[in-house]
Amino acid sequence: MNSFVTGRRLARELGEWRSGAPAYRALAERIRVLLMDGRLSSGARLPAERELSQALDLSRTTVAAAYSKLRDDGYLESVRGSGSTLQLPGRERGEHSLQHSLALDFTKATSPAYPGIQAAYAAAVEELPNYLSHDGFDLVGLPDLREAIAQSYRDRGLATSPDQIMVTIGAQNALNLITRTLYSPGERILVEQPTYPHALDTFTQAGARVIAFPVRQDGGWDLPEALLQIRRAAPTLAYLMPDFHNPTGMSMSIHEREYLAAAASREGTVLVADETTALLDIDRGQMPPMATFSPNIISIGSLGKIAWGGLRVGWIRGSREVLAQLLRNRPAVDLGTPMMEQLVATKLIQDMPSMMASRSLDLRRGRDSAVRLLAEYVPQWQVQIPDGGLCLWINTETVSSSALALAARAEGMGIVPGPRFGIDGAFERYLRLPFSYSEEQLSEGIQILGRIAHDVGSDPLRMPLQAVI
Repeated sequence: MNSFVTGRRLARELGEWRSGAPAYRALAERIRVLLMDGRLSSGARLPAERELSQALDLSRTTVAAAYSKLRDDGYLESVRGSGSTLQLPGRERGEHSLQHSLALDFTKATSPAYPGIQAAYAAAVEELPNYLSHDGFDLVGLPDLREAIAQSYRDRGLATSPDQIMVTIGAQNALNLITRTLYSPGERILVEQPTYPHALDTFTQAGARVIAFPVRQDGGWDLPEALLQIRRAAPTLAYLMPDFHNPTGMSMSIHEREYLAAAASREGTVLVADETTALLDIDRGQMPPMATFSPNIISIGSLGKIAWGGLRVGWIRGSREVLAQLLRNRPAVDLGTPMMEQLVATKLIQDMPSMMASRSLDLRRGRDSAVRLLAEYVPQWQVQIPDGGLCLWINTETVSSSALALAARAEGMGIVPGPRFGIDGAFERYLRLPFSYSEEQLSEGIQILGRIAHDVGSDPLRMPLQAVI
């Protein structure tokens, strides 16, 4: 079923949409930006002209002209009696994005496959016949894999038994299952600001009322604001990424972990710690898992960032009581994790020290290259150097990152603008840039950013609509 976007929601998502151009063009362009970076989905039905004009305090004529511009450019289809539906020109139904057509795709914070993954697959193929008598439907995970995951937590100082682990089809699947199980309609979910956009997508799809507290590169997690939100709103869940936070790259201190764990425990809020980036260390050293500080914390892990995104194996670590709840609900989400992938994951987790060392070396090279290139080609931008993770969170000063995204696409480069990571159009002057790509790709991409940054400025309409698709 296609989603319907209300006037109030679209007004929030638009953020800083006005520019020196005519209002109808500025509005049409910003709606197109929202479609292209994923904040609005293809197939979503926009609000009626009258509803949006009231939400934005514009004349209906202006909104009608903006919709007409979107129709003329192929981004909107209107049918009398059925409303106006967003679409991506030239795309077939079911296709996910335009990114495959770009020569440089920096929209994903991910790394190439770990060099040892082929050997892990070969070993798994040899072992697979031993499991072919199994019916193949595995809702909790193979015992050997759950033991390997539990051991990885014990190696980090957190006592864990295999029956505290559920294997999932990646971390996103894990978050979806947790949300469907523990969240009830009308309740609130607390998130960081900025945060991982697909987590926001999960909570929005569940109909959650999302509230936020800031994460600042110059001050870390805003603990007083987090405590205020927990006490005032009593959120059911709080989602956070304590290690090499996506997109800022920051990590929580011991004090911050203790403080948030205690605050959530007092108020009955379940903390969900996304640790998919926790092992991507460059300079920091080992930190205790978030669940060290409270038995009520649920942890999410995955091999997607450290081994390979194509290996869809993740896991949930939680209390036995919570896992029992998840197990009852899981058949409505999926029927278990594939056997072959679990066997591969077991081999890789047993090789975790080598995998971490290899990834750390590659990420150090990428980070240092990206920082050097940015200083050379865009010296006016503010870049904080993270001690791990996959990306830089860049303050672009006066430059609109949505404008950059459009202009970069005209150059064959995909980037994700800052508002994709925020709520209500925040972070227009920020850009996430993954440094997990080759030095050649980073050099070419950052040179493109340097060229277009001076031309684009803060006005996304300086690039002609026809120049980007």
